[in-house]
Amino acid sequence: MQHVGRRGGHAATVGLAATAVGLVILVASRVGPRLRGATPTERAGPLPGDELVSAPTLVATHAITIDAPPATVWPWIAQIGQERAGFYSLAWVENLAGCRIVNADRIHPEWQSPALGDVVRLHPEIGLRIAVLQPGHSLVLSSQGAIDARGEQMAGQGFDFSWAFVVRADGEETRLLTRERYAAAGPAGALSTRLGASISTAMTAAMLRGVRTRCAGR
Repeated sequence: MQHVGRRGGHAATVGLAATAVGLVILVASRVGPRLRGATPTERAGPLPGDELVSAPTLVATHAITIDAPPATVWPWIAQIGQERAGFYSLAWVENLAGCRIVNADRIHPEWQSPALGDVVRLHPEIGLRIAVLQPGHSLVLSSQGAIDARGEQMAGQGFDFSWAFVVRADGEETRLLTRERYAAAGPAGALSTRLGASISTAMTAAMLRGVRTRCAGR
């Protein structure tokens, strides 16, 4: 499997930015409303895309209940991405790291047809691939085939990564789950995954609340 990484100066720049932003995020996550996370059954159960990182060193599963049907929730997931609808999270924090994200507050028809192999950028210099797609149900991003700002395959170092978004009916409501699976390559990769997971916990909490708020506004 292809490892995620940066080249030279990009690695140092992104790493320093992530560390600084991580401190801000961790503080912000403590003062905001707490996320009702995944249940033990949800954390232990399989999700689409688990096979992409078959031997993870770290797994983080998050979830939220949304008072809307899956057909209302899915369009918000279908259009995620740095160059599209954003991630409905703390854009001001993401933009401190140069993400240049603008979160959408409406459904964009032009972004409603994701396809396997499409690039979904997290940052202008980082693009992941859609590796699993079940329209209306699941979308999974993978570091396999990740590209840089020039569209070239990123150098291999650090860790493997998958990021799943799963929409499930829960009576008349929807359960929205996310799962990150990391496979670290060596001590440096292990440190990167721990930092990344800590940052992601706060960002994911804000993202899930952001999706819930947008669904309530429709």
